[in-house]
Amino acid sequence: MPSFARLLTLTLFAITANAATTGIVPPSQRGIPDAFDIQIIDVQTDTTTIEATVPLVDQKSGANDDSPPNHPVPETVVTAVDGKVLDVGISARTENRMAGSPNLAKRTVPGYTQVFAGTGTRQTDRDGSIEGTAYLTYTVLNNATYDVDGCLNFCNRVNGCVFANLYYEFNNYLLDFVFSEKSNLKCAVYGDVHSAAEKTNRGGQQQIPPPAGLTYVQHSSGWSSKTLSDPAPPEGYELVFGPTGGANNAPGYMGFAFIDKYDVNACAALCNTRGADRNGGACQYFNIWRALVNGVPTTYTCSFYYLIADESTAVNYGQGDLKVTYSRGYKRKPLLLDGGFEGYTCPSASEDFCFATSYSAWVGTSPKGGSLDATIFHYAPYARVGHGVGLLGSASGVDSLPGTLSFTKALSTVAGKEYTVGFFHSSVYGGESAAKEAFVEVLWNGNVVKTIRPGYEPWTFYELRATARGGDRLAFRGGKAPAWSFIDDVNVFAL
Repeated sequence: MPSFARLLTLTLFAITANAATTGIVPPSQRGIPDAFDIQIIDVQTDTTTIEATVPLVDQKSGANDDSPPNHPVPETVVTAVDGKVLDVGISARTENRMAGSPNLAKRTVPGYTQVFAGTGTRQTDRDGSIEGTAYLTYTVLNNATYDVDGCLNFCNRVNGCVFANLYYEFNNYLLDFVFSEKSNLKCAVYGDVHSAAEKTNRGGQQQIPPPAGLTYVQHSSGWSSKTLSDPAPPEGYELVFGPTGGANNAPGYMGFAFIDKYDVNACAALCNTRGADRNGGACQYFNIWRALVNGVPTTYTCSFYYLIADESTAVNYGQGDLKVTYSRGYKRKPLLLDGGFEGYTCPSASEDFCFATSYSAWVGTSPKGGSLDATIFHYAPYARVGHGVGLLGSASGVDSLPGTLSFTKALSTVAGKEYTVGFFHSSVYGGESAAKEAFVEVLWNGNVVKTIRPGYEPWTFYELRATARGGDRLAFRGGKAPAWSFIDDVNVFAL
């Protein structure tokens, strides 16, 4: 039997807790939050700014600089962000390799078709090499023959190559005197298909002192893969739709970036690292598409969203001279299912208010002496969106002890990899004075990896990074009635 002192302590504790919530109807009694008018603005895709930025960038290049043959394929570069053109492109942090493409099926040399022919090799013949988007690298082939097969075999070995431009370039000092091949036959390869209209590099530079002539190009032909293989989904993503001729015009829009080649992995990396939206949280979906202007590949767009879209909103086909092509949508794979607590429902479909300490996805526990210190509610006025929400702090207001809300399943994480944990938090229920002691700890495998002490705070998104050990566990601990903390829309994504 508990001692008199113990009973007195518990009684005083209960009186203190009840005194703290005097005048506040606790959540278990369907109290009204101090503020629950959530202003979530679903911003639609800003197609006007995207299309207005297209003519401001020049992503065309070719094998006309001082780079040596067989240089590594450069990383994908971001050329514009949210309408601002970058003077110096920034890396999208993806890996590119010369051989062993993981994204494109291997093709035999017969798997190509000629797009355009060269003008010939007579003394007076002049031509131009391609200056186009998605330039990758080049090689130099033996002058002894116009080696189409050698050029296409090179394209097969380069990650992402779908097009090759084979041509002679004369009076080039580096080709004639510096590079070991001592050959004028160049094979430049690209990650997009180009046309004869883009043969705009016609030489005209004085690289070798007179009496040598200016640089010039001869017999420039173009070869395209007959089939463009679908890129593999980026790690942590799955394909939602595509390819189609329509880009998404969808809610939950966060912004866009132009990249210098069609690279789904680059878009994924940008989505993963894009700052959270104050309304919707982390990026969960991207739409990649290519813009043709007058039939010429011009830009590659990554549009980002905190809401997952689909093909039903892929209705932006372009306007005027701009045409949308190769549009695909990808969504992030969540490691934590039902982070919005929507799986918990009331016993009767006619009920709109109920709560519990656990259901299949989440379980709430109270410390010794506590009561209902971590619960799950089905009640729209408490939730950020929908009807489900988690609560930390005694739902009945009878104690001021913190509770723990744990996800019931081990996460399918991989040891050593980094993950992001995101969630929305609100502590406005009891009013400004009551919320002063609000706090929440994020537990990763039982260890505190983040602590927030927000005071009085409407729905706010938080995000942190955690390194996995494999089969990791996630939980939230906090609440100190009447400083209740509501948790909603929890997510865990791979980086």
